[in-house]
Amino acid sequence: MTNRNRIGLTWISFFSYALTGALVIVTGMVLGDIANYFQLPVSQMSNTFTFLNTGILVAVFLNAWLMEIVPLKRQLIFGFVLMVLAIIGLATSHSLSIFSLCMFVLGVVSGITMSIGTFLITHLYEGRQRGSRLLFTDSFFSMAGTVFPIIAGVLLARHLPWYWVYVFIGLIYVAIFILTLCFEFPVLGRKAAVNAQPVAKEKWGIGVLFLSIAALCYILGQLGFISWVPEYATKTMGMDITAAGQLVGNFWTSYMVGMWVFSFVLRFFDLQRIVMVLAGLATVLMYWFVSSNDASMLKWIIMILGFSSSAIYTTIITLGSLQTKVSSPKLVNFILTCGTVGTMLTFVVTGPIVAKGGAHAALATANGLYAVVFVMCLVLGFVTKHRSHGHTTH
Repeated sequence: MTNRNRIGLTWISFFSYALTGALVIVTGMVLGDIANYFQLPVSQMSNTFTFLNTGILVAVFLNAWLMEIVPLKRQLIFGFVLMVLAIIGLATSHSLSIFSLCMFVLGVVSGITMSIGTFLITHLYEGRQRGSRLLFTDSFFSMAGTVFPIIAGVLLARHLPWYWVYVFIGLIYVAIFILTLCFEFPVLGRKAAVNAQPVAKEKWGIGVLFLSIAALCYILGQLGFISWVPEYATKTMGMDITAAGQLVGNFWTSYMVGMWVFSFVLRFFDLQRIVMVLAGLATVLMYWFVSSNDASMLKWIIMILGFSSSAIYTTIITLGSLQTKVSSPKLVNFILTCGTVGTMLTFVVTGPIVAKGGAHAALATANGLYAVVFVMCLVLGFVTKHRSHGHTTH
């Protein structure tokens, strides 16, 4: 593979994470306007976004097998067509059923691109370089989390229809589509197996189970937290919607900066030990945020929280890919699927909690999930295989 082609495929991975980040993170910003549009309570409307998360889950789960059947380039081109149709559906329909269907389709498109993006990075890079590249790739998720709440805030403040937010998100896939047409992709499945050396199958081990639980709880905790921060900040802490949106923006900005820093720092530390420390620190910081009564402190706490938790998820995925000598798409996609289950469950779990106990109860639940992540990373230290496979080298 030429270096030019490698760079092109890497950029597709970057944009794939930006697309998913934009779709998932803007939910908290547009939720109120969409609820008003359909004349539904916010807690009930939030359940509709489960279709988005379900679409992501279905696509990530199935793509572990589909990547070996349907060429990657063809999947991404087909995804572009689906994206255009879904955005047109959102803009032209006043039906809640059509809205739910379009959200599901957007989720499918997002899941396809993210699973391909993750596989490309694990396929193109090895060892700790894989970890740092995955971390930098995931920074585009948080970069979208920084940019798109601001875009959403500006559009909504100017009283533009909420679906314009999704039109802007669609521009990310335009970039993916153009890059897809310009570069060649790895060949998987039977065609690749003809010239490949046979590789003995390895057992994944119990460490993959711990990492999968950690991935699920981390994503569920993170999105459960950040999705209800605007509601908590406005209703409980008395902040206006602009300031609440800025809190979300601060979180993802520091998250993005943290990823850039840790993509360099991680090369010098054992991955299991550093992810355990970061998970413990993030748990303490989230507890501080949830229990603080000083609104002026929230922006500082959430910035430190974003920075310190930025490396957790991609390090979990990287550690998972290093539990066997040769990483397979199925192993990577399995852990990614578990994280996506957390995405799907975000409003299924937090919606009823908010309806009964308010946004503060949802934030406290997220804090408990972060504590589970810390415990999983702690016990992983006793069973991880990444050291015995010689993956601790640069």
